[in-house]
Amino acid sequence: MPPKAKVTKEMVAHAAFEIARETGWENINARTTANRLNCSTQPVMYHFATIEELKKAAYEVADRYHTEYLMDTGQKDMLLGIGLNYIRFAAEEENLFRFLFQSGYAIGNNLAEIINSEDLAPILLPMQKAMGLDMEQTKEVFATLAMFAHGYASLIANNGMKYNEDYIAEHLKRVYKGAVSVLQEENSK
Repeated sequence: MPPKAKVTKEMVAHAAFEIARETGWENINARTTANRLNCSTQPVMYHFATIEELKKAAYEVADRYHTEYLMDTGQKDMLLGIGLNYIRFAAEEENLFRFLFQSGYAIGNNLAEIINSEDLAPILLPMQKAMGLDMEQTKEVFATLAMFAHGYASLIANNGMKYNEDYIAEHLKRVYKGAVSVLQEENSK
């Protein structure tokens, strides 16, 4: 008789991520995760002593997935591409968007903490290079665009608005150009 396949911590975290993605983070528990893995709850609870730990691990998987999604812009203007991807993510991955940004598991309690987090560096550094601004200015532009994009994304993820990329892209361009213009005007004084 062959030995049973070993269920790893990463497999459990990924299964919980898939549950959050398909049915919402509220449905992550030992039983749903075990069912997803076709195993008993024992391997799940072996790797994660509490469901809270399991949800945090699933959040980390979702956060990495989201970062990769954001960075795949394929556009000349990286900041606008990231903004559009953020909103598109809310339209295509409603459950993950709510898990990442409306569940209380986010990396910071406010926008300043999030912007100053090392976790945001993979997004801010390429943006800084593309815009030719210093890091503080890049963070200001990012904050302005992030608040605007998050509003759109929240409305879409919570079924308050339909996704219309052309309409949203035009608004993002205006906000972006306005934020950069203000900084350029301040720099010229």
